[in-house]
Amino acid sequence: MAKNALLVMDVQRDIVAVADDGSGYLPRLRRAIDGARAAGIPVIYVVIGLRPGDPEVSPRNKVMANIVKAGLFTEGQAGTGIHDDVAPRQGDVVVTKRRGSAFSGSDLDLVLRARDIDSLVLTGIATSAVVLSTLWRAIDLDFGLTVLADGCLDTDPEVHTMLTEKLFPQWADVLTVDDWLKAIAPR
Repeated sequence: MAKNALLVMDVQRDIVAVADDGSGYLPRLRRAIDGARAAGIPVIYVVIGLRPGDPEVSPRNKVMANIVKAGLFTEGQAGTGIHDDVAPRQGDVVVTKRRGSAFSGSDLDLVLRARDIDSLVLTGIATSAVVLSTLWRAIDLDFGLTVLADGCLDTDPEVHTMLTEKLFPQWADVLTVDDWLKAIAPR
């Protein structure tokens, strides 16, 4: 039987401030987190965090260079923290990554392997960034995958829809938060 973990990725204050569309995303994600905990599924938070001075950012990486120019995601800054509405609890694992994928520059794979986790449930902001890049890497690492379509959010709703309805179903189970909660509910 698969051993799952729920990944809550890049749900940081500065990202939520830009991406939240008023659709009830944070309360929906909170329900997924609470349901995972009730079912004994570990919740692992992933954040993007850059060291002061940005030693890990190459000027050749356009996305990361623009993040640095905007002054975003330096470790210790208030906006880099996980949004209070979905904040981790004492003892939850928080993984810091240095690039788009939850695996890039982080110890996520080590944490998952140490817990014998072989299947991931992906949520986060943005669907076209952290969720997509983490999905690709997880495929290469042979993880089973579920994407909670309404547990993901993107600043471009059309891109979100295309990914969750056309691309992701080729490699992952794509469910709503409510359908996933029904599937994991104790019987």
